[in-house]
Amino acid sequence: MLALITGASSGIGRDMARVLAGMGWDLILVARRKERLEELKGELTAVSVQIICADLERDDECRRVYELTKDSSVDMLVNNAGFGLAGEFVDTDLDRELAMIDVNIRALHILTKLFVRDFVAHDSGIILNVASSAGFMSGPLLSTYYASKNYVLRLTEAIHEELRRRGSHVGISVLCPGPVNTEFDRVADVRFSVKGISSEYCARYAIQQALRHRLIIIPSLMMKAGIALRHLVSERMLLRMSYNFQRRKNR
Repeated sequence: MLALITGASSGIGRDMARVLAGMGWDLILVARRKERLEELKGELTAVSVQIICADLERDDECRRVYELTKDSSVDMLVNNAGFGLAGEFVDTDLDRELAMIDVNIRALHILTKLFVRDFVAHDSGIILNVASSAGFMSGPLLSTYYASKNYVLRLTEAIHEELRRRGSHVGISVLCPGPVNTEFDRVADVRFSVKGISSEYCARYAIQQALRHRLIIIPSLMMKAGIALRHLVSERMLLRMSYNFQRRKNR
């Protein structure tokens, strides 16, 4: 079995690589930081590991990743690459936001589109898209990040239903964790006001559930409860609560 993981140089992506390697999966690891990928490859000596350095902000780089791997019989695609940016929408840097959209949305969309066609043709394969609990709501002070994760969640759900109606054996799942102890908070310049779960636990839970073709994967009871309870509150109240929550994180 062979898995391709984007954003594999750190955090959840790195730990998913470790989990899958422990299960005997060969790996294709994609990220910008070659030294981090080389370090991880040196750690995972029990399986075959190929590394691809690519900047997924660029469409041509996304397509290059596919062209390099399309004949490798990839069994699982993990779209994990992504980042966040905190601040009021009027103040945040436009170029940085566009780069976030390119990575969080465009890269995931391109790779999902290209690989799902191959998977459907062979009637096998798994896609695991990494979103966030942010995908279920709007996020003042993290507006573009939340919007990007809404896209990932809704796209994955729609594809899942299309595959179901085809009678396809291809699985597609979306991971929607709350805070996870990774580099995300440093890159996004936020400090979480609630304790995050470990990246290792999140990765292991996500892989287990994706292999079972679970559509929505939420690896925290607290997040499951919070998402379920959002239906009891008006949209306006949710926006106010979200704003206050993000403001506490940014202090």
